Amino acid sequence: MDRKLKVGVLGATGMVGQRFLSLLENHPWYEVVVVAASPNSAGKRYEDAVGGRWKMTTPMPEAYKDLIVMNVNDVDAVAKEVDFVFSAVDMTKDEIKAIEEAYAKTETPVVSNNSAHRWTKDVPMVVPEINPEHFAIIESQKKRLGTKRGFIAVKPNCSIQSYAPVLNAWKEFEPEEVVVTTYQAISGAGKTFKDWPEMEGNIIPFIGGEEEKSEKEPLRIWGHIEGDEIVPATSPKITCQCVRVPVLNGHTAAVFVRFKNKPSKEELIKKLVEYKGEPQELNLPSAPKQFIQYLTEDNRPQISLDVDFEKGMGVSVGRLREDTIYDYKFIGLSHNTLRGAAGGALLCAEYLTAKNFIQAK
Repeated sequence: MDRKLKVGVLGATGMVGQRFLSLLENHPWYEVVVVAASPNSAGKRYEDAVGGRWKMTTPMPEAYKDLIVMNVNDVDAVAKEVDFVFSAVDMTKDEIKAIEEAYAKTETPVVSNNSAHRWTKDVPMVVPEINPEHFAIIESQKKRLGTKRGFIAVKPNCSIQSYAPVLNAWKEFEPEEVVVTTYQAISGAGKTFKDWPEMEGNIIPFIGGEEEKSEKEPLRIWGHIEGDEIVPATSPKITCQCVRVPVLNGHTAAVFVRFKNKPSKEELIKKLVEYKGEPQELNLPSAPKQFIQYLTEDNRPQISLDVDFEKGMGVSVGRLREDTIYDYKFIGLSHNTLRGAAGGALLCAEYLTAKNFIQAK
């Protein structure tokens, strides 16, 4: 690459926006030149706009402190400065859909962490190790938008990252039925314990919208392109419960699986540890070398020991064993704001850059 691509972060003052900035601080391909947020933050230095709301455990990067926050609604002004944008805006679903399309129509690719476009028929929703072929639908999307280089691509919900990659590694054995309970960290709600003290020593057995996403989004990832849309898969059948737990980072899943062709435990473990995708073959900057690790200890995976596996971009699996009702059960763990949010979107952008969907303007 002759020069680093110029990047804007939309929604830069929120938790996911902050995570994007932390990940992009020394990125070999990208340079953040624009931070954009709500009109309330616009015109302020980034450090002043965030104030006491910096939620990362690492300090705010010096390079961003003096950047003047732009108004995210000044689409043309932001687009003029950048080659592409990451979107982590906090708006209504309809507002997000509209603003992301507005950016795309300025010929600015949008890689989004938001859920608004996950079911737009020609917007790819991708885990790069699982379904990068879905990025091909971008050509249909460009025709609809009337663009040459502008488009929207999204990553799926954080809650599915701890089990969908595992099931994908086992797809040749044809999982038919899956029962999942996810135990989800408070950072998934954009919170820390300082913001949400009532979560200490507490669990909440409901997270709005999560169960539907957890059951349906994997089927879209496993779907196929037909004409100008992505048609979801029809199996496996997934049922899910989602519980908020007093953990800062890391979503854990307890999963039961029934297969059409029941494999041995050894076959399942072999498929996990050998699993690779195109990000590993392309050696993308944010790609984990080992996508899925299998831990043999009965008390693993654990948040405190395993959530940062492969810098938070890998998936940890343990306690795989036969079940008395289903074929097998296991525990999965993924980092919800790295692999599950900003890191997953960054990996999508790197893949899109490697394949020339994202280029310098």
